[in-house]
Amino acid sequence: MQAVTVYTQPNCPPCEFTKLYLKNHGIPFEEKNIARDSKAKKEMMIKYDAYSTPVIVIGDEVLIGFDQERIEKLLSI
Repeated sequence: MQAVTVYTQPNCPPCEFTKLYLKNHGIPFEEKNIARDSKAKKEMMIKYDAYSTPVIVIGDEVLIGFDQERIEKLLSI
């Protein structure tokens, strides 16, 4: 399975939904909280040109926001 990283922040309902969705499907992921980790925030903004959360990185693909159809396609769910 491809590596999954989720950039999140507190009080972000789409972030919570994304994490719950991944957990419910048994998909392991690394969470990077941009409110607590300035390095992760900078990485998200510079590397992925993203300024809102969630940002979901699956292998080499980047999704800005929750996109169930694309997640399922990328992970072959």
